[in-house]
Amino acid sequence: MARVTVTVVGAGISGIACARELTARGVPVRVLERGRTVGGRMASRRLHGRPVDMGAAYFTARDPEFTEVVHRWRDAGLAREWTDELAVLPGAGRSSGPVRWAAPGGLRSLVADLATGLDVTCEHPAQRVGPGPTVDGEPADAVVLAMPDPQAARLYPVPDAPAWTPVIAVAAGWEERHWPDLPAAFVNDHPVLTLVADDGARRGDGAPVLVAHTTADVVRAHDADPDGAVPAVLDALRELFGGPPPAWTYAHRWRFASPGQDREEPFHLGDDGVGLAGDGWGRARVETAWRSGTLLARAVAKRLGR
Repeated sequence: MARVTVTVVGAGISGIACARELTARGVPVRVLERGRTVGGRMASRRLHGRPVDMGAAYFTARDPEFTEVVHRWRDAGLAREWTDELAVLPGAGRSSGPVRWAAPGGLRSLVADLATGLDVTCEHPAQRVGPGPTVDGEPADAVVLAMPDPQAARLYPVPDAPAWTPVIAVAAGWEERHWPDLPAAFVNDHPVLTLVADDGARRGDGAPVLVAHTTADVVRAHDADPDGAVPAVLDALRELFGGPPPAWTYAHRWRFASPGQDREEPFHLGDDGVGLAGDGWGRARVETAWRSGTLLARAVAKRLGR
């Protein structure tokens, strides 16, 4: 029998979930990632001796299959239930909902766990997806692009691609905590902030670190220099919580943080053997990305007779 190969481009949770499901079904697969490590927008940056989540703020688990994965992470000490209630600022409002999960080692550690045993090559940016399909001239039986639509569109025509919302995430650390118990907050109708998360609360170590997400307008003003957004973010945090200036800050720009609208389809798989997966296929959630990659893997395996 000819060797069946699939190339997955992108090592965020959707790409890694796709590769893991293909591997489980006996389909040889390789993953190419342009960054230095796996994780995508479940990014954790090591700052001042500890991981800080700079991408997704948390995740939920409604899908039964994803819940099984989350419970395995919990049992292994990789994930923890964080909160089912977020503050709403300004004011003293509260928003109840499903349990939000976090990771003591940072959300990236969960993607790294899923990637264990997979053939992943980092710092390998794909340049072109062509007929065949091929990736940079190398043939494959199928190709999966697991990334935001604007990035995928640089390699392949993306059907009905929505606009995506940018964010600058700013982490700030203090000598001691000076804000009320959040543990995170939606910030409504604010010119600078959309969300603030207590990173010490979600990590479980109590570190005096906040991570703030900005509005799209702030990103547009500071796209070429994310650090330029830090003063406005610190002024906004001081307006909300008071307190002294932080001991340190770190800023990261996400040009494609989240899709501007939902899709009904969980993935795309063309007749040419090229598939698209990620949180842009469904509602913008971590579990949506996992489900998209997993379901696309099953469709690819079925098409390949596995």
